[in-house]
Amino acid sequence: MGKLEGKVAVITAATSGMALATAKLFVEEGAYVFITGRRQDKLDEAVKTIGKNVTGVQGDAANLADLDRLYEVVKREKGKIDILFASAGRGYLEKLGEVTEENFDSTFDLNVRGTLFTVQKALPLFKDNGSIFLNGSIAGVKGFPNCGVYSASKAALRSFVRTWLVELKERGIRFNILSPGTIDTPLLGHLDTDTREFFKSLIPRGEMGRPEEIATVALFLASSDSSFVNGVELFVDGGTASI
Repeated sequence: MGKLEGKVAVITAATSGMALATAKLFVEEGAYVFITGRRQDKLDEAVKTIGKNVTGVQGDAANLADLDRLYEVVKREKGKIDILFASAGRGYLEKLGEVTEENFDSTFDLNVRGTLFTVQKALPLFKDNGSIFLNGSIAGVKGFPNCGVYSASKAALRSFVRTWLVELKERGIRFNILSPGTIDTPLLGHLDTDTREFFKSLIPRGEMGRPEEIATVALFLASSDSSFVNGVELFVDGGTASI
């Protein structure tokens, strides 16, 4: 019997990388998973990769109408949510003097506003004593150059969790943040070699993380193994945030 047997999970932006690896593991552990993605072709590929007990709902987590449609599908098909991994996010590498209004708005619109409403709109379907965790980043506590806007957006999530766990304590809903370090995913494809090597050099173990290493921690946060873990920011980074 899997650790998530009979549970219903929602994972946003799960068409690749860490979130896709998490969705696959959750299904292997007995959950039924709803995943989202902006591109229908990538979403279809992800559903095929997961193979069973999964529904893909096309949509953008920054679009409130898309979020409403997601939860309408969840309500119709399963009628409840036990686990939510708000994974959708984006960021740009820009020095302070180069930050554009467009990129600032785009980053905060998805990472902060989108995360807030992803959680808010899930609450009517959410089971008491469930688990909600957000996709953070060690950038929220580190001073990486050219990452000021992205880092600030992730720092905001830490504040959300502190507030929400108190607001929802009567329902027993746990809130945590899963904050990865540098993980070797397709999203790093836009980085040049020097930037990749810079981030790699910051990791004490000397190599980037793998999506599967994030998925196992997500399973911990989703399952009863973490029943007394509430309000933490769990760094999964090979030690980078600690030095």
